[in-house]
Amino acid sequence: MVGKLMGRFNLIVGSDGILSQYIALSKPKIILLLLLTALGGMFLAESGFPNILLVFNVLLGGTLASAGANAINQYLDRDFDAQMKRTRKGPIISGRIKPSHAWIFGFFLNLFAFVWLMFGVNIIAALLTLPATLFYVFVYTIFLKTIKTQNIVIGGAAGSIPPVVGWVAFTGKFKPLACFIFVCYSFLLDSAAFLGACFVD
Repeated sequence: MVGKLMGRFNLIVGSDGILSQYIALSKPKIILLLLLTALGGMFLAESGFPNILLVFNVLLGGTLASAGANAINQYLDRDFDAQMKRTRKGPIISGRIKPSHAWIFGFFLNLFAFVWLMFGVNIIAALLTLPATLFYVFVYTIFLKTIKTQNIVIGGAAGSIPPVVGWVAFTGKFKPLACFIFVCYSFLLDSAAFLGACFVD
């Protein structure tokens, strides 16, 4: 009896369990980096320590949106990922998650993210997050990655949204400073990432 329970437990939360595979599909390291930039936008807007509940709502909404976008990205990239040594062990390529399940998972995460941000933060934050996801999925993943060598720089526009979301979460307005933050993240940090990618194997 105990053995069966442990077996079911490992099937769900073990290193090869269902939960672990969906966490891997979400790319938690990328999510963490995006959340840190969102925190930066919040602290800049608040000029001090921001409201805890609002911080929680922004971070949870950002986590859901980022995880959903990453899941859809892996769904769309599955044929390319199968050819690369670095990605061929991913949850979709290895068969641990069905492609259709990954797509549904990503879609509903983004839907929940939009609703959460709209009611828990404000409509501007929700409306900023949605085009960022669409840009990442349809422009960066489908178009830029296959034809542009500068795809990281151009695609960085999607990764530059979190600090702006953090800003508008507390101000409720999309001010010129928010645009400046967006430009800085798009063309400075992502250009550095592009240069790093050129020299790192």
